[in-house]
Amino acid sequence: MEEELQRAAQALYALPFDDFIAARTAAAKDAAASSKPLAQAIRTLPKPSVAAWTVNVLAHHRPDAIQQLRTLGQTMQEAQASLDAAALRELAKERRKLLGTAVGEARLAAEKQGRKISGPVATEVEETLRAATADLAAAAAVESGLLLRGLSADGVDQVNVTDAVAVPSALGKLPPRPLPSQRPSGAQRPEGGTQSSAGGAQRPIGAGPKSRREESSATTAPAGRRTRTQPLKAGAEEHEQPRLRAVRSTPRPVPPSLLEKAQAALAEAEDAAADAASEAARRAQAQEDAAAAFVQLTADVNEARQRLRALELSLDAARKQREAAAAEAKQYARAAEKSERSAVLARERVLRLRNTPD
Repeated sequence: MEEELQRAAQALYALPFDDFIAARTAAAKDAAASSKPLAQAIRTLPKPSVAAWTVNVLAHHRPDAIQQLRTLGQTMQEAQASLDAAALRELAKERRKLLGTAVGEARLAAEKQGRKISGPVATEVEETLRAATADLAAAAAVESGLLLRGLSADGVDQVNVTDAVAVPSALGKLPPRPLPSQRPSGAQRPEGGTQSSAGGAQRPIGAGPKSRREESSATTAPAGRRTRTQPLKAGAEEHEQPRLRAVRSTPRPVPPSLLEKAQAALAEAEDAAADAASEAARRAQAQEDAAAAFVQLTADVNEARQRLRALELSLDAARKQREAAAAEAKQYARAAEKSERSAVLARERVLRLRNTPD
């Protein structure tokens, strides 16, 4: 049933936004003849938000744009894992270009489906596509064409897409994230190694410093006493050596250095600054367009008011002409009625005169 549900969902989420409810009802009715559980599952498919629908339209009608973003995102994640700051800067520039192109194509695809996309919706679409370049789960959700809401990624935590896709099973098994790079094991001090004390003696790491009484007793102890304790210490060291060698053979991964972290953070900051500048430029252009539209609408309103005044004057004149014509019509009607009565009286007089003998 899952495959049939996915096929039905793919068809529904590719339709125009306003046709979703009617098409869902029809699809559920058709499925009820063969499978009532499938019909119920289709009936409960949620209607997507406008931004999610726009991304779905792009995924269905321009899948190559989504694939380009996903490929770029994988490359960026590999560069992030290897802490390659120079590569991240170049990839960030390429991502800005691809995002601008993808948002423009999404707007055109949505307009062909009968819906114009506003500025806030376009911003949410861009944020969703940006998340697809930063997170594998978000990329799979966007590419599925079954998105229900917009997505956002902070670059650290994995995006939760459980309730963001109409059919979660359509995502399949997601690949793991790229792991951070590791330094050679020689740069890491073994966890179970030894460190030198002030007197040159070796003791295991993690052991606390000796107290003054222990150090003084070790210094002032008789030679014979030290001689008796040395075999015990040698036996203990021989007992611990296999464990220490095992620890040394499995070094722990080394976290990135401060410089590498700073370089990666710089690349992300430059990317965010460039995105903010691009967004500010788009908002400024939108403000200019809105101002121009306001001026044009103001002129149209003034022109409409002038036409309205002229029409009101024409209407008033027509009203007066109508009243005058009605008055004249009433006057002529009374005159015609009077003439008719006069004619009737004259006709009766003629009849009387004909019947009266001379």
